[in-house]
Amino acid sequence: MIIMSKIESIVPEYLLEKFAEKGSEKAQKSLEHTRKIHEERKSIIKNQQIMESTLDNNREHKPTRHVYDCQHTEERQHKLVRDEGDSPTDDEDVNQAYDAGQVILEYYKNVLHRNSIDNLGLDLIFNVHFSEHFMNAFWDGEQMVFGDGDGKIFIDFTAGIDVIGHEMSHGVTQYTSKLEYHDQPGSLNESFSDCMGSAIKQYHLGQNAQNADWLIGDKIIGPKFPGKALRSMKEPGTANDHDSQPNHMDKYDDGSNLNFETEEKRQSYIVHTNSGIPNKAFFLVSMGIGTDNAAILWYKAWPHLHPNSDFHDAFEEILKAAKVLITEGKMPQNTEQVVKKAFSDVGIAKS
Repeated sequence: MIIMSKIESIVPEYLLEKFAEKGSEKAQKSLEHTRKIHEERKSIIKNQQIMESTLDNNREHKPTRHVYDCQHTEERQHKLVRDEGDSPTDDEDVNQAYDAGQVILEYYKNVLHRNSIDNLGLDLIFNVHFSEHFMNAFWDGEQMVFGDGDGKIFIDFTAGIDVIGHEMSHGVTQYTSKLEYHDQPGSLNESFSDCMGSAIKQYHLGQNAQNADWLIGDKIIGPKFPGKALRSMKEPGTANDHDSQPNHMDKYDDGSNLNFETEEKRQSYIVHTNSGIPNKAFFLVSMGIGTDNAAILWYKAWPHLHPNSDFHDAFEEILKAAKVLITEGKMPQNTEQVVKKAFSDVGIAKS
């Protein structure tokens, strides 16, 4: 049963608010659209619950890709412009989404041994050119949606394979742990998507933990963006002028010092901000045993979490996965020590 009521977007609402406060009308409109979609998401949860409860678990097949052009409307699956096996189009956004989908499917299959989002070959649906100058990308529970940005603060959201991998990985969380979108469960939800997005980016670029930049969203920022990326997994809190991500539990931020109008706004801040802590742990583990090995550990642990799992629950399940895989000869012998130290270094585990 799906219990998440929010769409999972790459740009946090509080960041859009910052840009809106500085006079960006497009940021304000994007914020309004994002909140409107949140409300729509609430209204379709029951239908999705029914759909998942009646799924045929024997329907595994090879996933196919379908790219739709919203033509700047807010209608998803507005016009099909590239189907599986079709030749490239003249639209770079369409081709970027289509090509990234193949890389992401390959990573999940070849490295993580998962068949698409649901592990049964769920087809990938991409929607590009959503709305007018929409400054976000999101997973709505069924499909991925990408805006064009305003050309100044943000540019095309299909330009970053980490962004696309991030959104697709929200779908994986939906079909595994079903982490709720608040507090530490929501932060884990966001962090898993960042971890997988970064791993996929490194896979695509032929990089490793040592030579990767560990930035999230560096390819979607425009010339007026006040920083180098949305987030840094290596150095949380340093990616841009409004980046308040902590790198240790001592700095966990529950938003109580900020004046949020609603609890929903506070939770959006919490989940995107405190994901920096498990993000840093993933970076440290990757530096010790390699990014792909770290991704495998996280992926193996995720189905064993429950909707309200916290950071320590994730640590325990990742550690269990490490022990099993070491015994099976599938992880370096020092993996358990690396995991313990990484989570200790960010204040989640006791040293």
